[in-house]
Amino acid sequence: MERSAQKLTSNHWGIGIVHARNGRITHIDPHPLDPAPSDLDANLAASLTGRARVLRPAIRCGWLAGDGGAGRGRDAFVELSWEAALDLLARELTTLKERHGNESLFAGSYGWASAGRFHHAQSQLKRFLNCFGGFVSSHGNYSYQAALVAMPHIVGGAFRDHLVEATRWDNIAEHADLVVSFGGLAGRNMQICDGGNSRHLLSGALKRCRERGVRFINVSPLRRDMDAALGAAWMPVKPGTDTALMLALCQTLIEEERHDRAFLARYTSGFETVAAYLDGRADGLRKSAQWASAITGLAPDQIRDLARAMAKGRTFITCAASLQRADWGEQPLWACVTLASLLGQIGLPGGGYGIGYAVNGHVGAVERPFRWAALPQGTNPVKTSIPVAMLAEMLLSPGAPYRHDGAEHVLPHARMVWWAGGNPFHHHQDLKRLSRAFKEPDFITVNEINWTATARHADLVLPVAAAAEREDFGAGKSDNVLVPMQKSVAPPGQARTEYAILSALAGRLGLKQAFTEGLSEAGWLKRLWQETRDGAQKAGHALPPWEDFIAGGPLTLDEGRAGQVFLAGFRQDPEAHPRPTPSGKIALFSPVVAGFDLSDCAGHATWNAPRDPAPEGSLALLSGQPGTRLHSQFDNGALSLEAKIGGREPVLINPLDAAAHGIRDGDIVRLSNERGACLAGASVTDDIAPGALFLWTGAWYDPDDKGDCRHGNPNVLTHDERSSDWSQGPAAHSVRVMIARFDETPPEIAAHEPPRFVARDS
Repeated sequence: MERSAQKLTSNHWGIGIVHARNGRITHIDPHPLDPAPSDLDANLAASLTGRARVLRPAIRCGWLAGDGGAGRGRDAFVELSWEAALDLLARELTTLKERHGNESLFAGSYGWASAGRFHHAQSQLKRFLNCFGGFVSSHGNYSYQAALVAMPHIVGGAFRDHLVEATRWDNIAEHADLVVSFGGLAGRNMQICDGGNSRHLLSGALKRCRERGVRFINVSPLRRDMDAALGAAWMPVKPGTDTALMLALCQTLIEEERHDRAFLARYTSGFETVAAYLDGRADGLRKSAQWASAITGLAPDQIRDLARAMAKGRTFITCAASLQRADWGEQPLWACVTLASLLGQIGLPGGGYGIGYAVNGHVGAVERPFRWAALPQGTNPVKTSIPVAMLAEMLLSPGAPYRHDGAEHVLPHARMVWWAGGNPFHHHQDLKRLSRAFKEPDFITVNEINWTATARHADLVLPVAAAAEREDFGAGKSDNVLVPMQKSVAPPGQARTEYAILSALAGRLGLKQAFTEGLSEAGWLKRLWQETRDGAQKAGHALPPWEDFIAGGPLTLDEGRAGQVFLAGFRQDPEAHPRPTPSGKIALFSPVVAGFDLSDCAGHATWNAPRDPAPEGSLALLSGQPGTRLHSQFDNGALSLEAKIGGREPVLINPLDAAAHGIRDGDIVRLSNERGACLAGASVTDDIAPGALFLWTGAWYDPDDKGDCRHGNPNVLTHDERSSDWSQGPAAHSVRVMIARFDETPPEIAAHEPPRFVARDS
């Protein structure tokens, strides 16, 4: 007899109504609460029941043979019982700790795993390792590392607070005349938010701006970086040249005396130093519209006209997070603040700037009314931490010195890597180098749902349950909706929750009471929910008991902060509300940063040319969040697969470049540079500017014998140098490639297949 069920789950892209039959998810529908639901749930059913699912614990054959990691990424595996796998892991942890101390253990676990408050892979693993004596961690993120480091020096305060305090779109709709978006406002990014995006509000907010007469300008090589419904004017700037454009806009405002001297004097520091750089007194090079034209590809009159339009009325400037993921990625952030300061509209309704709009679906739209409860991680006794984008550097060069935010550091020697809830072979750059780096540690453990490239580079792989396969509650870090996540189906094979795995491991190491505090999963969920109820009560909200909540539907709380304007208090009274910078003002020039004595940063917004050489015939390669999945999650799902061309990730190419290279729409093409190569499917479109390509991120890395990707992962082409020694952020957008039609028979793609398994005694 067939039985069907419908329950709720939540992911980083929204609430889903899960349909299951005979213990398997068949499809997931959007929840009616969401006015503009994402399609990403269409990936889950096929991925969670696909061939790539990790079903049993597995150990790499080469590790059993003592190969020292040489076969990671290519080896066959042997499946184990949970008892054998956990015994083995307990022995490795104990041995490494006894021989090398807890600083030999690295838990990267950077990722976007479950949106649940309890079953959150990073929190679970970090809690366990803190009970075990600590671990080397990473700090920052791949999305906006440069802003996390730079913005406290420029504007003061934590950048994450800037995102929370961002000017609301309802205020922009009411008061702005013009929105100029450097890097656009990509709708595909607005699908997601860490922890959940229960109601997709941004597309509606932008539509209201348009309806009220706000004009939009999309400054980006990609027309699709702004929704066509906004009717935006497109300025296809050359990739990586936004800083030069912003500096020229600043110089134009000064030349034509359109800058706000009163604002600069009262609210900023260091303008005279910046002015000397802009007009060429500092280096002999005037940052004029003519100068910027040769760099950006925009006509001088276009640049001048844009400056005049911005000064004419109330203008809001947005700077996409993607601009900082490039060589010298701190500079467009500083240039954006400098440009907004010259206009003098910071802190006014509908004016000023925002960095990171559309980095997710919440900035400028909604914020949680109070802090939700989360699994306590405890305190990490190990204080060593690396910038997140220095993973390969750490593994390849232990003991090497590096600089970060003006301080000197030394890379630790990580002998074990434990990854849970993420995929570095998606996020990280120069995958051939990363693959070499992953051969260095003594032992690698990965908790995974599917056999991604990261799992294939592990020695021990532990199968974990997915969100719809366990009970939890969802609540986004910037959302105002609480979602009961009801277990829809049992995990397949021998997959377990992280909590079950770590509790059993803790028992082997004498840490069970410390890790579990005597609570089952159900006990923890009730405890966290009660803490959330207590927080709600203090904030003036009444929440039901756990049993009523988990059996019901989503709960929507007040949005709050309608009409919010970033830095309004500072604008109103800078003496009463000074910025937490040395001057108490916005630092257009920072003596502190200048004192870092960095060759690539003079202490103010500066133009530096990208590092990568530009061979004749090469094109600039951009890569970004796709519309068909979150990063690399569920790449083997139906929606993701449907968008591929010949089974490979699409690369956007302008018709002029396609014709010059003999490429037609739908052709398989080869992208290459000195670091590697990948195959992709050509999508010929005038949405990408001539001279540039756009390849979506997240195709599961599928290396051939040379390490080149058969599937279309752009990070086999990107360099692994950081944005600068200031922030050590990733710089994936500063890359040049050659492109050619691939006329050979395309190789088979193995990315979505499991590895080869062998019997233990073979």
